[in-house]
Amino acid sequence: MSYDFVPLFRTAVGFDRLARLADSLPQESTTYPPYNIEKTGEDAYRVTLAVAGFGPDDIELTVKENELLVTGKLAGDTSAPQKAEFLHRGIAARAFTRRFALADHIVVEGAELVNGFLHVSVRREVPDSAKPRRVAINTATPAKQLPQAA
Repeated sequence: MSYDFVPLFRTAVGFDRLARLADSLPQESTTYPPYNIEKTGEDAYRVTLAVAGFGPDDIELTVKENELLVTGKLAGDTSAPQKAEFLHRGIAARAFTRRFALADHIVVEGAELVNGFLHVSVRREVPDSAKPRRVAINTATPAKQLPQAA
């Protein structure tokens, strides 16, 4: 029996060197909003979500216990007519929640909303105490031999 873990890796940031994601629960199978995860440097990543129609006040980002939660809910726009008649409605305006599993030592640096795309920058920052370090090997001096009793 083989398992397909590809859906799990689609919403994981920073797990490219770790295999612990297999123990995670699968994410709900929603496809809205679409997103990309890019590796922008050795320890830098960018999560981009297509959030056309949402403004900065409509989106909330929360980081808690190795999880990035992106929630979007449109606030009522008072300038738009209340009962607009759409001939075609292709731009989704529904509320959403996206969860991204973050590896250990992943820090969310910031986010910006540009041209309908929400860009979230994250970086792996391993503390010095968790980095590998070389341990010196000391040589033991031979013990002095005791005189033999006759």
